[in-house]
Amino acid sequence: MIILAIDTSCDDTCVSILKLVNGRFKILSNVVSSQVKLHAKYGGVYPSLAKREHKKNLPLVLEKAIKKAKNPKINLIAVTVGPGLEPCLWVGVNFTKELAKKENLPIVPVNHIEAHILANWLQPIGSQSKFLTSKSQNVFPAICLVVSGGHTQLILMKDIGKYRVLGETRDDAAGECFDKIARILGLGYPGGPAIETYASKLDRGPASISLPRPMMHQKNYDFSFSGLKTAVLYKVKSMKPKEVRKKEFIRAMAAEVQQAIIDVLIHKTVTAAKGYKAKSIILGGGVVANQQLRKQFKLKIQRELPRAKFFVPDSKFSTDNAAMIAVTGYYQWLKEGSAKIKSIEAKANLRL
Repeated sequence: MIILAIDTSCDDTCVSILKLVNGRFKILSNVVSSQVKLHAKYGGVYPSLAKREHKKNLPLVLEKAIKKAKNPKINLIAVTVGPGLEPCLWVGVNFTKELAKKENLPIVPVNHIEAHILANWLQPIGSQSKFLTSKSQNVFPAICLVVSGGHTQLILMKDIGKYRVLGETRDDAAGECFDKIARILGLGYPGGPAIETYASKLDRGPASISLPRPMMHQKNYDFSFSGLKTAVLYKVKSMKPKEVRKKEFIRAMAAEVQQAIIDVLIHKTVTAAKGYKAKSIILGGGVVANQQLRKQFKLKIQRELPRAKFFVPDSKFSTDNAAMIAVTGYYQWLKEGSAKIKSIEAKANLRL
């Protein structure tokens, strides 16, 4: 079986082709066209502009993906229907529906959040790996943390396709918090990588800045990061502009912001894993490309949950891509078969 997958949930135009043979898979192509430079001047994604770029880029990205995969015979098309920016989602959905009609191919709708979880079922391009299953890998129940620019959720995963949201952000998502704080500090967009870069350059010593860890010790699995952003804003406003612009201050603030977010994410996730006796912890989403987060998660799990397995996707599959949509589409097809083309709609607030 060969699956073509399309994702236009935000500002990346993504197309991937995945091949399955005897329960194994191989990525034939995985093309991502980024709009980061285009949106950088706005400090975030401008939906109408992103929609326009998707319309322009999608045919070109599809052609490139097919060429790279050496023009394979497609058996199934998977497309992201939500959650995401609705104008962007509709571009991918309408394009896929037309393609499915033209080529007479079955189509399956995919939840973007589930795809971030199942990105852990992917291996680097060119390699092969057997699909994980509850029977072969003994990984369930699992606690999944999906953390990106638009989402921060803790999810109990009993098996592929069986999820229960335990907690989520009440305001800003972690990635959104990174972006807003980077804007306050004048670091540009996207904020997460910029803050990570400045934090890595800090000459480690006694903490010169202390920020809150919002909701970290509350007896629930929800998150809140708006207070962290506000604390940074008040600190910056209390200082002279020339002091704010000093590299030493920016590096110290970036390091403390990053650590505050990491502390909250790790504490909540490990607490949930203990409470639900999880056999594994699974991470997904763009924010988990952060190397400090990966490192500290691994160390914390080794210390406090030594028997638990720890899964985090390759960095190239943490951010938006269509390979993860293809894997999720495959499991959706196994469970429910293909969908009627007329029934497929974009759903910006789609729940897991």
